[in-house]
Amino acid sequence: MILHKQNLFGRIITNAVLYLWTAAVLYPLLWTLLASLKDNPQFLLKEPWTLPEFPLLWSNFTYVWSKYGFGSFFLNSTIVTLSSIFLSVFLAATSSYVLARFAFKAGQVMYYLYLSAMMIPMILGLIPLFFLLNDMGLINTLLGLVIVYTASALPFGIFVLVSFFKMLPKELEEAAYIDGAGYSRTFFSVMLPLARSGLISVGIMNGLNIWNEYIMGTVFINDPKLYTLPVGIAVMQTEMQYRTEWGPLFAGLLLSIIPVIIIYFIFQRQIAEGVTAGAVK
Repeated sequence: MILHKQNLFGRIITNAVLYLWTAAVLYPLLWTLLASLKDNPQFLLKEPWTLPEFPLLWSNFTYVWSKYGFGSFFLNSTIVTLSSIFLSVFLAATSSYVLARFAFKAGQVMYYLYLSAMMIPMILGLIPLFFLLNDMGLINTLLGLVIVYTASALPFGIFVLVSFFKMLPKELEEAAYIDGAGYSRTFFSVMLPLARSGLISVGIMNGLNIWNEYIMGTVFINDPKLYTLPVGIAVMQTEMQYRTEWGPLFAGLLLSIIPVIIIYFIFQRQIAEGVTAGAVK
């Protein structure tokens, strides 16, 4: 009876904490949505937490979308993010497989070199990267941004996937060799599908980081037509602050959040599977 009461008390405390945490996460989103439906008099003459007046200004969303070219921001971010995810996951998977399954003298050195790259703040490499991309003619191009994002995402991918490949049973690999499969066939047909949860986790984590990245996008892209979403949002925010267009500003911020929320909803099961698989293997 006492144990049952303790379990009930623990569940109540846990649920209360979860409800509070959910409210803390949802409140800023709800406030941003309400703020995006107001005009300037409602911001300047009333308390900031008051509800928007009718009619709700849904036109703030269409205004900010058409005036600031949100369509091109989304398109550029989508191209850069998907290309970088594909390249970084593919390169990380192939490199991790070799480092994890083949013993050679330089293997450990290469692995720790990759890991050491995770310790270096990206801002320290901005100037050398800028001159390197400039010499290669890749400044102000989405290709240059894809190359930089892919290279910066590789260390994390290798760190995660080397552990995945090391934990896969050797018997499956040996059975593939006995059946006549070569190294490439064994990797693509046997080992790569087994590391699926790790690949998805790495892809999602890298994708979210690249989608929200701002500093490199600002330094390496100066053409407004090639702005990614974070850079476009920053430019829009600066201009709207001077013009006090608070409603469209919050509408733009909300538009930039929606894709990330959709990705979380679509891939939440894969994220959970990836984390769980890495924990119990």
